[in-house]
Amino acid sequence: MLKAIKVRSARIAVFSIPFIALLSGVAYAEPKVVSGPAGDPKCMTPWAADTQFLQFPKKEGPYRIALANGYIANTWRIQMVQTAKAYAAQPDVAAKLKEFKVVSTGEDVPAQISAINNFIDAGYDAIVVDAQNPTAFGPVIKRAKQAGVILVAFDNTLDTKDAINVNVDQKGLGVIWADWLVKHMPNGGKVLEVRGVAGTSVDTDRHNGIKETLDASGKKFNVTEVVGKWDDGVAQKATADAIATNGPFDGITAQGGDTGVVQAMMDAKHPFVPFGGETENGFRKLCAAHSADGLKCASAGTGPAQVAVAIKTAIAALEGQVVPQAVKLPTALVEDPNFKEGQDYYPKQSDNFFVGNSFPTCGINFTAQEIMGQTKENQ
Repeated sequence: MLKAIKVRSARIAVFSIPFIALLSGVAYAEPKVVSGPAGDPKCMTPWAADTQFLQFPKKEGPYRIALANGYIANTWRIQMVQTAKAYAAQPDVAAKLKEFKVVSTGEDVPAQISAINNFIDAGYDAIVVDAQNPTAFGPVIKRAKQAGVILVAFDNTLDTKDAINVNVDQKGLGVIWADWLVKHMPNGGKVLEVRGVAGTSVDTDRHNGIKETLDASGKKFNVTEVVGKWDDGVAQKATADAIATNGPFDGITAQGGDTGVVQAMMDAKHPFVPFGGETENGFRKLCAAHSADGLKCASAGTGPAQVAVAIKTAIAALEGQVVPQAVKLPTALVEDPNFKEGQDYYPKQSDNFFVGNSFPTCGINFTAQEIMGQTKENQ
């Protein structure tokens, strides 16, 4: 009997040690709410006056960090993945990384959640994520917190205070584009709105900014919505179909795939009209070339380099620096007639390259060659 008791006690001890360690990890992983400013205040600007500042327990590097991307089938996401790899390869960043992993899972939300779970199980120190849905990640956010894994969401952020969010004012972008149409359509009229990927926070926020601004203008706007998925090919076809069935339009706004939208207008011999859109190099080329023909553009957005800010924030948090729970990024904006060659657009670069892809206050500024030299594939 005594022997049996000893064996059972030993078994309890074996299982208790990891359990106690897990409990200790949970307590250790909890960040403190502290006073600002951030450790890098020029880069990590708090989203609002009441944004909390956090300080996680310092962890010794080098670190294992993963990028869990969702949708990959457009140029912004491809450039984002390439930018992440380019940033991780910079000598001063690479010195802090033991491993940098990239996975893109498509539009399947459970697949993206599963990828994050796998990174947690594999013991990664931090995970940056461009989330397919802002509200579906509750359980995996909790798991990351319990495991002491720092979660940083960017672009399409997470509806939680238990992750760090890094983003531009996406609703504000919709307001900028709609304000442009209000300004250039004095009598209101028919508007084509080319939306992004359904269900994402970016698409929803931008759409709400457009809708609320047009509704509040006091003018009558008749809006036709189509889905362009932020992709030139998809947006071009959606625009061509809309012109054929509901055109012509008096103004257009698009969240991405804007080069394809303008090409559809040209193919259909649709008159050029005021356009509020993103920052693709091809779109800006066309805006500059056809301004005198009536293509009056406001080009506003934030480059895919925001992923680099997210990685930088994750590293700062792991190093025990003070970081805002929500980081607000600046918006790149240029409006007709101020498109300058070599500054706002680059004739010799790909149409698919997103301009304004730098954050000088964060020390993040890539050449097209640095980014395009990377692949979009998982690593």
